[in-house]
Amino acid sequence: MIYLANALALLIQFAFGCAVALFVFRLLAEAVRADFYNPICQFLYRTTNPVLTPLRRVVPTWRRINLAALLIAWILEVVKNFLLRYTVPEFWATNAGTLVLGIADLLDFFAIMYLIMIFAWALLSYVNVDARNPLVPLLGKITGPVLKPFRWHLPLIGGFDLSPVLAILVILLVQTVFVAWLMDVGHTI
Repeated sequence: MIYLANALALLIQFAFGCAVALFVFRLLAEAVRADFYNPICQFLYRTTNPVLTPLRRVVPTWRRINLAALLIAWILEVVKNFLLRYTVPEFWATNAGTLVLGIADLLDFFAIMYLIMIFAWALLSYVNVDARNPLVPLLGKITGPVLKPFRWHLPLIGGFDLSPVLAILVILLVQTVFVAWLMDVGHTI
């Protein structure tokens, strides 16, 4: 029976992870003012508009940050945690703890997503990639604001940009210290 519960938990995490990814990428695309005519951005806008358009009348945008998309992503994480609470016997959290776990899971999602994107951007910078590929400019726009402070403080060493290494290290530290602490708080409340 525990195997079925684990399979159900995996399906729940996958489904909610895909939904959260749509809203988080929409939030990031708007925040960095990605090209609206990029096919990836068009996909994000078309899939998230039915939910975000009515909600944006109530929840405003703050400094290019789509708070409605952030709210939906957090709500999806909270609902995922509520479902996991009832399907996985080892997952234990109170109602308030589940709300905190939603914040922790969303921050963890951002951290993992940026780790993957920065690593991919670093790999793409060392190989010859067609700049007309819609992923390349979007990835550069999204990772640019995170890498910019590190590039400013860390000069090129032998023609190599080491800012992705430092950015990944900082993200891992934030994940290890802050996100893990929030997860502990969510499980102990």
